Amino acid sequence: MNKVHAEFCRRLNYTFTDPTQLERALTHRSKSKNNYERLEFLGDSVLNFVISAELYDRYPALSEGDLTRLRASLVKKESLAALARGLGLGELLTLGSGELKSGGFERDSILADSLEAVLGAVYKDGGIHKAAPVILQLYREALAQLNPEAIPKDPKTQLQEILQKQSFPTPIYNVLEIIGEPHNQMFVVECRVAPLASAVRGEGSSRRTAEQQAAARALKMLSSPSSGAQPPRGNVPTNH
Repeated sequence: MNKVHAEFCRRLNYTFTDPTQLERALTHRSKSKNNYERLEFLGDSVLNFVISAELYDRYPALSEGDLTRLRASLVKKESLAALARGLGLGELLTLGSGELKSGGFERDSILADSLEAVLGAVYKDGGIHKAAPVILQLYREALAQLNPEAIPKDPKTQLQEILQKQSFPTPIYNVLEIIGEPHNQMFVVECRVAPLASAVRGEGSSRRTAEQQAAARALKMLSSPSSGAQPPRGNVPTNH
């Protein structure tokens, strides 16, 4: 293991028995077929499990929905990217020439994916008993500052709850288009909501992000008197 990787392991509070796991976790698919995608898949599950278990123990009175909402705020792309930047992860990534030129080492989606891959590598190298402390240390500050009352529901949840309360059908989401290369895709999604005359579109680097954007736009239209919608009775919260 070189000095740069050793310093990263120090910041991560974990030393790899098999350094090739870390090397794979830092390799983007634009550079090699032996890249971090499989480790990212694994790390996503490990991260969700560890955070779920921690929230379950910390907040015994919260419902399943509230726990899900808290977990989503911690493991979302932006949160992961911020943690990755704190570790200096972007500087260690091995990227193809195209991603290097486009600044891929600074992109939130790549930073988030690579951090999940690193967590997957820790799990493969040392098991869950090694991975859990690493994750909880990374999230120590975020968990300490977490306020269940201050985290708003995501737009998709807000929209669905509003429609259900007024006996409207739940929203329907359809992927209209996927643009770009596999490593840099843009999803275009439409959201169909009964009170609105036409579908609302959203875009994002993942289907989930695009759906959230479409839902947020639908919420805004439902709250606008000039939208021409048949608004549900009662107050419609907007997404800030």
